[in-house]
Parts: sequence; structure tokens; C-alpha cells
Amino acid sequence: KVDRCLNLQLPKKSVEDAVAVRDWLVANKTANSAKRILTQIKACCDWAVKSQLITNNPFVGMAADIRVPKGESEETDINPFSLEERDRIIQEFKNDRHYTYYASFIEFLFMTGCRPSEAVALQWKHITDDFRTIRFEQAVVESENGLVCKKGLKTQKKRSFPINQKLASLLQSIKPEGVTGEDKVFPAPKGGWMDTHNLNNRAWNSVLKRLDSNIEYRNLYQTRHTFITAALETPILMPDGGMRMLDAKDIAKLVGTSAKMIYEHYAGARKELFVPEF
Repeated sequence: KVDRCLNLQLPKKSVEDAVAVRDWLVANKTANSAKRILTQIKACCDWAVKSQLITNNPFVGMAADIRVPKGESEETDINPFSLEERDRIIQEFKNDRHYTYYASFIEFLFMTGCRPSEAVALQWKHITDDFRTIRFEQAVVESENGLVCKKGLKTQKKRSFPINQKLASLLQSIKPEGVTGEDKVFPAPKGGWMDTHNLNNRAWNSVLKRLDSNIEYRNLYQTRHTFITAALETPILMPDGGMRMLDAKDIAKLVGTSAKMIYEHYAGARKELFVPEF
């Protein structure tokens, strides 16, 4: 992706034109894309300095200076899929001869509402042997040195996620024989950390485009918003046979966000207001 941008789009291609390169990216790309591309270019130039191909890196600090607008944040760009759309997307991945490898990962995202970076970082040691609980405690993020796994999550050190019967069946079906605790639950096809940006731009984009006539395209992060919205709107069966709705505080604990976020961006817009009879 960065290579295509450098060779086919950028009007300036010299290290000496670093400022012009930055200005063009800021003017022609989203803040998220500009920031990521500048991060990659800086990493290349760091290597070039160490290899004595250039004397200094003019891209240092440029990515850090770019502020991503709040409205462009994946957390607040909320446009969830319906449950019917969710099921069609999962089935399309299962049927796709090129991308069926990712079907279980996509289904897991829809079933847990976790951030893609958290799912990628999961190892089998984070899932109890009885398939009762998942422990989210690390995330795979993009750095100047590529994908790295870091301890801790975006808003907390760790959280526990209870596994329901459907999710337990999925995890049991994909757990290999002889697996160790250090093995990845969702490794990339060649065994490394899965690159979710690449997955979004290729597999996810390809599958969603085939469904485009019936399903509006949204990015991979909407799996999280779909789970949160469905959790707010779907009653759960209690052990005593009664039905109960999860409140915002419950859901916030499940997905690692704040109740304020749930109230402001989900609960406040999900249904019409009414005055009860009393």
C-alpha cells in the first residue's frame, strides 16, 4: 500500500522533499492514513541512516505531529451491521476459497466485540482449558519496527470475558492438537502476527464488495460496534428463566470501554424516547 502511494501518487519522491511529501499526504489522505504512511517512511529512513545511505532522517516527528480528528476515530465512527448482515458476512468468509482462513477470526470479532488488535494478540494461554473465560491483556500494534505485541490494552491493563456456548464451540473447533500456551489463537497464514490493516484492505474489502448490493460497506472495526449494539438490544435468558437486558455498565466491562461511551454513542441513539404510563 505504501509502495503504491510512493510510486503512483506522490508528486515528490526525494528525501530532500520531506516537507512536501508530508504536506501532500495531509492534503490528500485521511489523518489516519497520512499518519501510518509517514510512520512507515520514517522507519525506512531510520534503516537508511543506519545503512549509511543518508546522513539524517527528515521524517522524524512528522507522524507524531498529525492529530486524528475525533470524528475519524474508529471508536466513535459507529455504523453497526444488523445481525442478519453479520451472519451473511461470516458465511461469505466461510465460502470464500481465498479468504476462508479468516472466517473464524471474523466470527470471533463479531462474537466478542473486542478490538481487532486484542484478538490478534490472543494466545491459547489466555483461554481457560474449560473454555469458560478469555483473558484479554495484550494487543498487537503497528510500530516503526513493524507489528509488535504489547502488554496492556487501550484503556485498561486487562479484562476477563465470559465465554458463552456458541463462542466455546468456535474456539474448540479451531484449537489444534498439541497446541502450547504460547501459540497464537489467530496466527497470520505464515505464522506471525496477523496484520489487521492488510486484512481490512484485502480480505474484508473483497468480501464486503461482493455483498455491496445488499450490505453497505463498513470497515472491520464495525464488528466491535455491532456487538455492543446487539448487546444493548438483545435480552438474555437468566438461570431462573426470566429475561434481562444488559445495561451500559455491564457491556462496558465486557468490551473494555467506559459506560459514558456506551451511553453517549450507543444507548442514546438506539431507540425512540417514550413516556411510560404511570
